[in-house]
Amino acid sequence: MSLTAEQLRAGINAVAAREPRVAAALARVGYPEPRARGRGYATLLRTILGQQVSFLAADAMWRKFEAATGDPADPLALLALDDAALRACGFSRQKAAYGRGLAEAVAQGTLDFDALPADDDAAVEVLVALKGIGRWSAEIYLLFSEGRADVFPAGDLAVQIEVGRIMGLEQRPGEKATREIAEAWRPWRGAMATFLWHHYKTEVI
Repeated sequence: MSLTAEQLRAGINAVAAREPRVAAALARVGYPEPRARGRGYATLLRTILGQQVSFLAADAMWRKFEAATGDPADPLALLALDDAALRACGFSRQKAAYGRGLAEAVAQGTLDFDALPADDDAAVEVLVALKGIGRWSAEIYLLFSEGRADVFPAGDLAVQIEVGRIMGLEQRPGEKATREIAEAWRPWRGAMATFLWHHYKTEVI
């Protein structure tokens, strides 16, 4: 579940009505398309597998993992593989440990995706308690897999770059400064994050 096209438009329009620089950026590049990811264990596991590698490399590793398990969405399938089998799929030693930790948490019921706190910050805290899941990964999951409208991954490099460009800053703001700027965009920061990625990929004259 992700933010719908209608939710994205409504959120971006609301911010643009407050902030002329966002309105000008919207006039240049238009609205983004919705971004959706699956909900639950498999999405977080794929996030772990894809850390610090290209999208194409991560996709190739995931296909190997699918072939090895038959059902990559079943945490017991990962737990049934030994280190050699996980290495053959592309898991480093560290990623294998992170993946096992996630699979065990789900299999034992200590992590229940249907019971994540409604409060965004509290949900982030639950997810980052898992080794291998940082704040960025948690926020990306909550935004694109749960459609949480006010989640804002301020640690994302592209988000920082586009906040700087759109707001006319001389330098790219860091994570703290990016969060501070985005405070004015509540409760539509999730829509704005999606717009910032869209702006990043669009050539602006």
